[in-house]
Parts: sequence; structure tokens; C-alpha cells
Amino acid sequence: MKLIKEILTQDNFKNLQLAIDEHKEVKGALIPVLNKAQKIFGCVPLEVQKQISEELKMPLSEIYGVVTFYSQFTLEPRGEFVIGVCLGTACYVRNAQLIVDKISELINTKVGETSPDGKYTLEATRCIGACGLAPVLTVNEDVYGRLTIEDIPEIVNKY
Repeated sequence: MKLIKEILTQDNFKNLQLAIDEHKEVKGALIPVLNKAQKIFGCVPLEVQKQISEELKMPLSEIYGVVTFYSQFTLEPRGEFVIGVCLGTACYVRNAQLIVDKISELINTKVGETSPDGKYTLEATRCIGACGLAPVLTVNEDVYGRLTIEDIPEIVNKY
């Protein structure tokens, strides 16, 4: 797994500065800048938030509040493959928890954590709007529905 110090490179901070400069004078610049920061660093750690705070002249507490409120942002690096299992009502009643448990066993990690090899991050999500396909999981941008526990090893092995 990538460590925070490995992603806090000079080049990444230069790219962040370019993103800040591009949006600095635009009203509502924070979300686009945070999106760019997430893409550049793979997460939005405190050191990145501090630079954004200074450059956009916004309180660090406000930036931290936004980063921790929206699920698209993370404070820690995620794995190469982010597996999200929907635990909304339709998925849950169709045994989504068993799917979470199987994935957790296969990748050797718990919900909200990244596997020791840095390859997978397992997340429990709320409704993703695919209730007719319940239970549903996503791997990055790929969506899998109408799952059974037997489907899980093949899906995980694909990545």
C-alpha cells in the first residue's frame, strides 16, 4: 500500500498548484480543486488540505469538513481496486452482508480498510440506484448485479 509520504512528492504538489491556479478566481473553486487533488494524490491528506487552505484563503476546518463529508474524498490512499458493496435495503435483504463477508475473507481486509498488499479497498456503500439488480457491488467503475456468494471469487480474481 502506498504510504502518505510516498504520494507527497514535489511533482504532485506542483500539479496541485496548477489545479489551484486554474480554479482560484472561480466561485465555488473548492470542490473542483479537491477533485483534482484526489486524482493527483489518490487521497486528500492534511498536508494537501493545508496548501489548498492557504492558496484559496479558506479555513482549514472548512476544507476538512468538505473532505470528510463527501464520500468521494478520502484521507488515506485507497487500493488500486475499490470494491463497494451496496448495503442499501434492497441489497441487504438479498444477502449483501454475506457478499461483504466473502470479499473480506478473499482479500484479507475489513470494510473501510485497504488490503495489506495495497491492491484492494473494501467499502460498504448505501443505495447506488440499482435496486432491481440487488445485491450489487462495484469495482472501480464496473458494476455487478444479481450476485450470489458463488460469483464473488471469480469477480475478485478478475482484478
